[in-house]
Amino acid sequence: MAKIVSKVVLAEKAVGLAVAGEGDIDPASIYDLEMAEAAQRDRDAAERGDPEAQNELGWKYDHGVGVAVDDREAAQWYGKAAEQGHAGARYNMGLMHLKGEGVPQDEREAARLFRKAANQGIAEAQHNLGFMLAKGRGVAEDRREAVEWYRKAAEQGLAQSQYCLGVNYSRGDGVPQDFVLSYAWLTVAAAQGHEDAEQGRSLLRTLLTRAQISEAENLSRTLAV
Repeated sequence: MAKIVSKVVLAEKAVGLAVAGEGDIDPASIYDLEMAEAAQRDRDAAERGDPEAQNELGWKYDHGVGVAVDDREAAQWYGKAAEQGHAGARYNMGLMHLKGEGVPQDEREAARLFRKAANQGIAEAQHNLGFMLAKGRGVAEDRREAVEWYRKAAEQGLAQSQYCLGVNYSRGDGVPQDFVLSYAWLTVAAAQGHEDAEQGRSLLRTLLTRAQISEAENLSRTLAV
């Protein structure tokens, strides 16, 4: 499975076996060794040109799983996989360019890669492309197109995109203003634990009638993935 998450997953770095007590093996050290062996297997496959392994190895360097964190190595392997059309690697490489990690910061290149990954169905790339379009970062500002990418990601269940859609409908930003649709999307995001979405719902309740709230809640059930 492609690794496309950002740096929020923490893992132990490979340090080999360590003795915890009298003849006992530290389970964490066993895990570290297994991760190091997995990284070597990924490297072997990546050097043979396997794009899935290249992306996986890039992710391991990105997050320090089985190897030491090395942004340049991560970008190198993401780049090789991205050149072969790997969707997750295109997204990951877009993040590297956006943040300037392992490569020079380049928002145009980030947006270009996000668009490629977004067209391949990566929800996180769809959201990031929507954000960049909304802010005019790396691309010409286009708030209507931004909403469409948010919608694609929201329909795949991405809570942040669901929240952004709710905000856009409440403000009439890129779409006609519609408090019922706004409340519906915020409800869907809030159901996933999005705290800002829940706060947004609370504010909208003061603007909607009971009938409108009921309509929005019914609509949210059809929007939920």
